[in-house]
Amino acid sequence: MDPIRVPPEMFRFTSGDRAGLYVSVLHAFGEANERLETALGIDEVRARLRSVGWLEAVEDDDLTAALDQLHTWNLVDVIQNHSENYRTASEYERRNLQYSLTKQGEAAFAGVVHAMTVLASTGALQTAVLDAISDRLADLAHELDSGPDRRVFTVLSELESHLEALRGNTKQFNGELQRLLRADGVDLTVFHEVKAATVAYLQEFLTNIEYRTHAIASRIQLIENYGVTRMHQRALLGAELPQLSGADPSSAWLEHRRARWDGLRAWFLPADGTTPRIDQLRQVGRKAIITLLQVLDRITESRRRSSSAAADFRELARWFSVLPEQDDLHRLWSTAFGLSSARHPHLAHPDPELVSYTASWHEAPAVEVSPLLRSSGRTERFGRTGAIPDVAAIKAARAARAAAERAELQAAWDMLDTGGTVRLSGFGELDHGVFERLLELLGRALGSAPEANGIRRGSTTDGRVEIVLRTPPDGGTAELKTPRGVFRGPDYIVEVTALGRGARRRGASA
Repeated sequence: MDPIRVPPEMFRFTSGDRAGLYVSVLHAFGEANERLETALGIDEVRARLRSVGWLEAVEDDDLTAALDQLHTWNLVDVIQNHSENYRTASEYERRNLQYSLTKQGEAAFAGVVHAMTVLASTGALQTAVLDAISDRLADLAHELDSGPDRRVFTVLSELESHLEALRGNTKQFNGELQRLLRADGVDLTVFHEVKAATVAYLQEFLTNIEYRTHAIASRIQLIENYGVTRMHQRALLGAELPQLSGADPSSAWLEHRRARWDGLRAWFLPADGTTPRIDQLRQVGRKAIITLLQVLDRITESRRRSSSAAADFRELARWFSVLPEQDDLHRLWSTAFGLSSARHPHLAHPDPELVSYTASWHEAPAVEVSPLLRSSGRTERFGRTGAIPDVAAIKAARAARAAAERAELQAAWDMLDTGGTVRLSGFGELDHGVFERLLELLGRALGSAPEANGIRRGSTTDGRVEIVLRTPPDGGTAELKTPRGVFRGPDYIVEVTALGRGARRRGASA
């Protein structure tokens, strides 16, 4: 391939103080060309400057100087218009000259527009482009079989445009991908989101790419079997190229078509058996996915870890540098490293005279260090044992009170011992404490299940007092008086027996 050689004056208009005016003038010519106006007078150039965004006032001398400079750079051509009728000399001077873009001027302005478009665009790997190439190849095979030459030309042009889109998008995307892999120092959140989206995009593109590549290669081979030269000849007939410059453009046109077809084969079915570029693109995509995932893992790990050991030591060094007091420095040292001085140098052997002052610490007997000193830094302090209080009087008082309570309880049981069956009303008037014992016995008897003969039995917890309760046959009502009130209830037939009372009676009678 021959090296690209750019004419030295071709892009001079893009630099310098008047670059804005030069670009706007060429832009005005480009806009006019789109409207099939190939030549403009100075007034028409000024009018079109506003339409392309140049709003500053331009004097005739400045605009004429700009056009002359562009003419010097071979970007604008100047011709005289002899087809008009001019009424005055000034009108002739003003309208006689007509300006138009030269071929180099058209190329220069197209290059600038393309450069700005590339800067503003982003590359993409579109599976739709692969599908479009595959479909156009199928259409081309169909038109070669039964279609007219114009349809062959049309489909071939569409195929070449899709191939050009694939090449352009791939170049731009690969460039952006490599810049993304090299990008450091950006915001981690944005970086993480962009990389994650790129990984998802690459995975989506690489899905079923082998199937699409195989379909395209098969259809390329189908057209190859038909004959590429024959196809181009039919497309040439359908293109109907004009001969504006006198030379036959067919050779150049066919050479351009062959180069495009070789490019298509290089992408999907190389003639020399080398690796297709689509496979290289697949490898680049998979390698990029792996690299991006590794970078994402490193970012995730760095976020998960709050700080590193090196960062911790740097922060600690900064703290040491800002503390003004010596005591604070020692306190920070002890807190950070825990390497403070020994806490037991004051401890000594129980009999220091037995240990020579020249003995090494390794040979001297060990000094016991208490766990409290090791854990908290404080030593135990043993004070005097507290005096033991004399509780003999308390015990005697408690014993006397317990004996009195037992005697009172025994007296109550003795008073309630009926020695046989009596009516409840027979108790008459009772002390309140004895009455409570009686109520306890009645409650225990009434809480028990009645026997077959209707008798209910109850006893105290220790089993020393038992009560037998029978329902009164006459349904009478008993009335017992206590110092705190009068109790009324069924006049049961009760029999209270206090165990041991009989023995005491026998002992008293003997």
